[in-house]
Amino acid sequence: MRKILILLFLLGSALTQAQMLTEDIAVKLARMPMHCINTEWPNKTSHLSDGKADHILLPSELHPSFYGCLDWHSSVHGHWLLVKVLKMFPQISNRDSIITCLNNSFVEEKIRLEAAYFSKYTASNTYERTYGWAWLLQLDKELLTWDSKEARQWRKALQPLTDTIVKLWKTYLPKQTYPNRTGVHPNTAFGLAFALDWARASGDTAFANAIEKKARLFYLDNQKVPAYFEPDGSDFFSPTLEAADLMRRVLKKKDFTAWFNKYYDTRSINRLTQLPVVSDRTDYQIVHLDGLSLSRAWCMKGIAASLPDGHPLKKKFTDTADSFIKATLPNVISGNYGGDHWLATFALYALQ
Repeated sequence: MRKILILLFLLGSALTQAQMLTEDIAVKLARMPMHCINTEWPNKTSHLSDGKADHILLPSELHPSFYGCLDWHSSVHGHWLLVKVLKMFPQISNRDSIITCLNNSFVEEKIRLEAAYFSKYTASNTYERTYGWAWLLQLDKELLTWDSKEARQWRKALQPLTDTIVKLWKTYLPKQTYPNRTGVHPNTAFGLAFALDWARASGDTAFANAIEKKARLFYLDNQKVPAYFEPDGSDFFSPTLEAADLMRRVLKKKDFTAWFNKYYDTRSINRLTQLPVVSDRTDYQIVHLDGLSLSRAWCMKGIAASLPDGHPLKKKFTDTADSFIKATLPNVISGNYGGDHWLATFALYALQ
């Protein structure tokens, strides 16, 4: 407990000094996934069994690379965090520990087994659709856009899984008739935003065009969306902000501004700029609301950057994002595994 309190103090102090990602903060955030990537228990395994033989498999037998951090997607984006901090701070003080951890996961045989899982069982082709898929592509994009020997080695090992996810998404996207507007894992806009980033970075023009077409179909005619109903009690996404964060990627800036001007009314803006209240951080669902503060922040920062100078919401969103990060970052290390196994990733993505 003493160590946790010291980390909380240092993390909070670092943020008050400068609203930016420093190496000191990166070191502290990296410690969190490194603590759980190879920790198998507790574990929330979302496996649909075909019979007794596979029903009794351990998480590490089902997913030899991404079995820790409570669930598959948290392990995947924990790996993204480690890659990101190593990429941003090549001489970071815990560099050797990070490399050792990543070398242990990015093993070709392990990744081939991870890829095989998605076609091995009755319903495994829908496993982690689309939240885990999105973070896997974000991980691959981070490696793709990093010119280093380690990144090339790790990405080569990851390719069977990346190829599998892309193939699954390309099969699913034409069949997706309606968007999922939830504030948790299946949120469509979040998934499409990360998938679009990957498609553009990798040069997959056909996939990018398909995503843009679907985004327009789902969200282009949305007006005066009722964000005043947000959040639900266990949200870590704002459904409306995630859609706007996607559309600022899809539309030209002028077109996005015209679209955005019709998207919210004052009541919804007022609701979105209120800091979510987290009544119990030991509750694995309620602590999601800390993640909501951070994902709202990254959406607002992205949206603000796409709005023209002088737009009434440009400064408001920027200031709100900064205040959300400042208020939430000290809570990222809470001493409660329900938040500790995943929140560092949301913090890093909001800070970058």
